[in-house]
Amino acid sequence: MTHVIRALRGLMLAALIASLGGCAAMYVDGNAPEVPSAQYQKPAQPGDVQLIWEFQSNGAANARATEMLKTRVHDQIAASGLFAKVSESPTPGSGLLTLTVNNVSLSDDAASKGFIAGLTFGLAGQTVGDGYVCTMRYTPGRAGAGPLVKSGKHVIYTSIGTGQPPVGALKMANVDEAVTTMLRQLISRTLNDLSKDPAFP
Repeated sequence: MTHVIRALRGLMLAALIASLGGCAAMYVDGNAPEVPSAQYQKPAQPGDVQLIWEFQSNGAANARATEMLKTRVHDQIAASGLFAKVSESPTPGSGLLTLTVNNVSLSDDAASKGFIAGLTFGLAGQTVGDGYVCTMRYTPGRAGAGPLVKSGKHVIYTSIGTGQPPVGALKMANVDEAVTTMLRQLISRTLNDLSKDPAFP
């Protein structure tokens, strides 16, 4: 999982900060909890779906992170109960699920105000955030069906030195746990929205 961390733009620098004597703490936004799959509106007859997954960094494809997170994304969608079978290749009559998670800077200038700013001024105390935007586009396998698009957002915070996270943020044991929690919660909420769309499946 340490390779996954290095593949993520913002969290790579957070891990570097944390290595400088344990002066950084990781938090996940507490306003976007996981939605258990038991709460999804399950279809009476779920169909097969082809999954196309991509992780992005500021809108650009991040092939390394995409590959390293692929299995956990696939497994979460397969366990959702919304589809009979999830595969990378299309099957006759299968729908298409395109899922992207885009890691975006929460500052106007990532080079001076994002995690690099945290690295430079962190000892004085600072909290910086990394945003994640999930976009889920589902096209049913039946003829004439239009796509359904759902989206969600999440944030991971890094507090350096005496910096304090926003009220309600959930402290994580390490960067691994922060990434795992963020991704699971973000995808669960977006799947829940998709399941409750009257046009699904």
